[in-house]
Amino acid sequence: MLEQNYANHRRFVPLYHFILFGLLALSLIGSIVNLVESFVSGIGIYNASLIFMIFICLLLVFYFIRIFPLKAQDRIIKLEENFRSYVMTGKTLDPKLTIRQIIGLRFAGDDEFNALAQKAAAENISEVDIKKMVKNWKADNDRM
Repeated sequence: MLEQNYANHRRFVPLYHFILFGLLALSLIGSIVNLVESFVSGIGIYNASLIFMIFICLLLVFYFIRIFPLKAQDRIIKLEENFRSYVMTGKTLDPKLTIRQIIGLRFAGDDEFNALAQKAAAENISEVDIKKMVKNWKADNDRM
């Protein structure tokens, strides 16, 4: 496995992110064309409307299937990093840190975690900038 770092830490699943989304988008476009043609001809408006609504529902399902687990993952990361901070310092993370900042901090090695967390809270550093500041990258190889 390639060593994880800032440049390659994002994960894309081609069948989900590209193929499935592409097929859904093309099908939605096709359903819109079908709906417009039905309105113009006055034939099959009900069926075309149902097909269009089905593809709207499928796009919403596609979106929520991705977002709901990510929100749960964010909450778990926050708990993990608060626990990590508590084990190392006896204190939880600064409440001024946002969830996005904490997500950026999770990639910092133990040797730089506390200093980076304090700096991020004091200077309101963004998640992306925090990740760029990490010198000893702690890979996350358990995610799907």
